[in-house]
Amino acid sequence: MQTPSDKTVRFVIKPIVFMACLLPLVMLIAGLINDTLGANPVEAMTHETGEWALRFLLITLLVTPARQILNLTWLIKFRRMLGLFAFFYATLHFITYIWFEQYFDWAEIVKDIIERPFITVGFAAFVLLIPLALTSNKIMMRRLKRNWVKLHKLIYVIAVLGVLHFIWLVKADYLQPFIYGVILLVLLSYRAYQQRKPATPAEDRNCRTSSS
Repeated sequence: MQTPSDKTVRFVIKPIVFMACLLPLVMLIAGLINDTLGANPVEAMTHETGEWALRFLLITLLVTPARQILNLTWLIKFRRMLGLFAFFYATLHFITYIWFEQYFDWAEIVKDIIERPFITVGFAAFVLLIPLALTSNKIMMRRLKRNWVKLHKLIYVIAVLGVLHFIWLVKADYLQPFIYGVILLVLLSYRAYQQRKPATPAEDRNCRTSSS
């Protein structure tokens, strides 16, 4: 397979991927405008934004295995974008909850975080995402050096918390969270397998630009 040039990746593929990542938001807005989100649109928005945050987390984690297995080195250029979209949809998920479900009742929000386990782990995942989003740029990578890699390994913890949040949220149909859990387990197993292998000089250099 021919490797696309840097110019093609930057000016053709990246804009297409960016627009595709915005499609879930566009569909939600269209659903609101056309009143097609069902009897409880707030619940639909909360569910969709949360699930897309989890999907983007898993897709972000999938980039490195796909790059290594398929030898598609240019895929790494999309990891930052995908990770930021995970944070974007997680932020929308959180805003929908505090605005449309709790109406900025901070006492009730704090009570929910303390007393309801699925909200506790969801909130923890969101808080842990913040430093990853803030340090995703090249300036912070240069400043933090190897500490940047250690910090961004939190994405695995965040993904586990995200799956737990989904499992504890649902009351009957566990199929979707089970699927996400299996995908995450495969990705974690692959990561553990790679950690056992002695790193080549090239892999050691790549470690500086990849947290997964």
